[in-house]
Amino acid sequence: MAYDIPAMIPQPAAVQEKIVLNIAATCKGTRSLGPGLRAVVWVQGCPFHCPGCIAPDWIPIHPSHLYSPEQLVDDLLGDPHIQGLTFSGGEPMLQAVGLAFLSRLARKKRNVSIICFTGFQKHTLETTPPGPGVDQLLDQVDVLIDGPYIARLNDNHGLRGSKNQKIHYLTNRLSAYDFEGNPRRAEVQIQDGQAMMIGVPPVGLEKAFHQAIDQANHLQREMLRHER
Repeated sequence: MAYDIPAMIPQPAAVQEKIVLNIAATCKGTRSLGPGLRAVVWVQGCPFHCPGCIAPDWIPIHPSHLYSPEQLVDDLLGDPHIQGLTFSGGEPMLQAVGLAFLSRLARKKRNVSIICFTGFQKHTLETTPPGPGVDQLLDQVDVLIDGPYIARLNDNHGLRGSKNQKIHYLTNRLSAYDFEGNPRRAEVQIQDGQAMMIGVPPVGLEKAFHQAIDQANHLQREMLRHER
C-alpha cells in the first residue's frame, strides 16, 4: 500500500544549527507502552490518516510544541525509575534526525531501552526512507512496531493496534518481553486539565473513555447553567 508524503513535512533543522522536534505530547511515566516504567514522546504530524486512528489530533502536519532534544531529555528522565523511552505519534520517522539525537542524549545519561511505533514498514524504511536520519534512529531502536493501523484487523492482542503490524526486535535487549501476547493495558492521566488515554487500548475502551468525557462535559455545562 502506497502513501503520498507531503513535500512540506517539517524536518528537524540541522542547517539551523539547532535540532527542533515538533511534539504533540509527552508522558513522564507509564507502564502501558512497553516493559517497565517508560517516558513517551508523541510527535506531531503523520502522512497516513488511518481510519480509526486513536490520535486524530496529532495527524495534521503543523507546528505544535517545539522543543530541542536537550530541553526534552532532562524532562523525560526526571524520574530516576524511568527504564525506557517509547516514540509514537504522529509519525516518528518524519522526525528521525531529532529523535535519534534525543535517543543518544538519553543514553548518555541512562541506559534506557527504546521502542518506536511507525506506520511505515521496516523494509520501506531501509530501502526508501521518507526523510533524513531514519537509519540513525533505527540504530538506536531496540523494538520497532511497524505498519499502518487497520481497524478491521484489530484483534485486541498485544502492543500493536492491528494484526498486520509486525514486532521487530532490532536488538535482543527486550527479547524476553512478549509484545504480541501480553494483554493490552491503558492508563488515563490528567495533563494540563485534560484527560489523556495512554497505551494501546483494549477493544471498546476508547469508545467508553470518550463517552465518559462527553458525559462529564455535559454535567459540567448543566451545573454551570443552574448556577447562573
